[in-house]
Amino acid sequence: MVSDTFSRFKSEVSTVLADALAKLGVDSPVVLDIAPDGMGDLAFPCFPLAKQMRKAPNVIAQELASSIMAGDLIEKVEAKGGYVNFHVGYDGLAQSVIEDALARKDRYGAGEPKKDKILLEHTSANPTGPLHVGRARNPIIGDTLARVMRMAGYDVSTEFYVNDVGRQVVVMTWGVKHLKLDDEPDRDADHYRYVLYYQKANKCAEEDPAILKQMDEMLYKLEHGDEETVAIARENCERVLQEIKKSMKRLNIEYDGITWESKFVQDGSVDRVIEALKRSEFSVEVDGAYHLELESFGISGRETKWVFTRSDGTSLYTTRDLAYHLDKFSRTDIPINVLGEDQKLGMQELAAALKIMGVDRKPDVVFYSFVSLPEGRMSTRKGRVVYIDDLIEEATERAYEEVKRRRPDISEEKMRGIARVVGVGSLRYNIIRIQAEKQIVFKWEDALNFEGASAPFVQYAHARACSIMNKAVELSGKFDARHLITDHEKALVKIISRFPSIIEDCADNRRAHPLAAYAQELAAQFNQFYRYIPVLKAEGEVREARLALVEASRWTIRNTLMCLGIDAPEEM
Repeated sequence: MVSDTFSRFKSEVSTVLADALAKLGVDSPVVLDIAPDGMGDLAFPCFPLAKQMRKAPNVIAQELASSIMAGDLIEKVEAKGGYVNFHVGYDGLAQSVIEDALARKDRYGAGEPKKDKILLEHTSANPTGPLHVGRARNPIIGDTLARVMRMAGYDVSTEFYVNDVGRQVVVMTWGVKHLKLDDEPDRDADHYRYVLYYQKANKCAEEDPAILKQMDEMLYKLEHGDEETVAIARENCERVLQEIKKSMKRLNIEYDGITWESKFVQDGSVDRVIEALKRSEFSVEVDGAYHLELESFGISGRETKWVFTRSDGTSLYTTRDLAYHLDKFSRTDIPINVLGEDQKLGMQELAAALKIMGVDRKPDVVFYSFVSLPEGRMSTRKGRVVYIDDLIEEATERAYEEVKRRRPDISEEKMRGIARVVGVGSLRYNIIRIQAEKQIVFKWEDALNFEGASAPFVQYAHARACSIMNKAVELSGKFDARHLITDHEKALVKIISRFPSIIEDCADNRRAHPLAAYAQELAAQFNQFYRYIPVLKAEGEVREARLALVEASRWTIRNTLMCLGIDAPEEM
């Protein structure tokens, strides 16, 4: 648990509510919402209790409110409609929150160190070409979760799992070895050339059964350690991977480790998995191929047959993934996978196979819906894509035009620098602000929207706070929060106070979109404060208190942006 004042207030509210419900003989979890403006700070909805208690929600709220007294941090309790609303004691909150933010600075919001080690796997795209926007959610969600969980106190390592022995790699490798390209790619980068080999080779395989047979033979050689085949496949994959990593770095994404799928074939791990599964009572052999019967594990239809080795003895991606997860379990306390929604069944099958092997563990999985084009889902094989590199460049160029219009007084170099952080920030924010389970239809005008709910809005609030503090020269270090008495000041203090618990909730629930929503709320409230409350023109202790609030806001906005993987510019 984090030990900040708002979280202690939340804990106190949860405790008194649990006691009040118990006295009424009600068995119900305490789920708290942020109360609407003017209605308090936390709200407990009573609607879910109506059926159990056979009373109207507003009556339940009144009964609960009348049985709860104000306490250490609870200033007032009241019933409004079907809600019990709790007001935090503002004076104690304001002083402690601002002091905490000023003392901890870039660590404000950080939780206590956790004992669990987390291995978070994300991206893990087939190394057959550049990443397209359809897969952009994976690395952006994964990297943001890693940042949030580190802030929450977890020891987090991120990992890219490279599928270098699968059919897609064989198709690309066959193409590189046997084909000549009709046209050179627009970009001078290996992965843009290799994806053309991949697409052309796919077409050849579809049209010529003899070529498909050659690819099958190459796949067999690759899995059985043929040195020449392994070497050329690895070389091609490494070239593509290096370019993918460069693209990711442009989005502020890097990896702590890379794991090659071929490792588990070459060290015998896959063979050991296959032998263990063959010995299982659920294993069935048909014409030399083996599968598991998974109907008893709640899997129905044709998917009850989970093939783990083909008739020629080669393994499947799923078999190798099983070996990879066994390796993960030996290296981490909590493995987390970021996967597309099309992998839900695969994860059910993996969990069943692990049980069959006597392994009582499975990974935590964060599923996301794909990004599609208005005309349908993106496909590297079919060449119907918008590449991430194109999106980054388009976003940066549009941001540059906006900066050039607004800031003609700064140098070209500075314009380009601001444009980069604004453009990349816009991309990351527009992906992360939408709940992972919801589908996104990619439209340029939405993806590159710099108005409204956007990264530039939050970044500009940070730059504004920096400008105020630069003009103020420095803080005296002493302030009295009792001078922060306007509604705008109180609202800003309360939003800042919630940041540590937002981080903890996002980490615990493996989700990032609430942090994006919080960033907008924080920036909007800071802008309201800036517009209506004079800071630099204030005098004496009032000025010192307001400057302290601006500095606390600056660190909170900065830390929020950093957790979102977005740069916090000091000037825009």
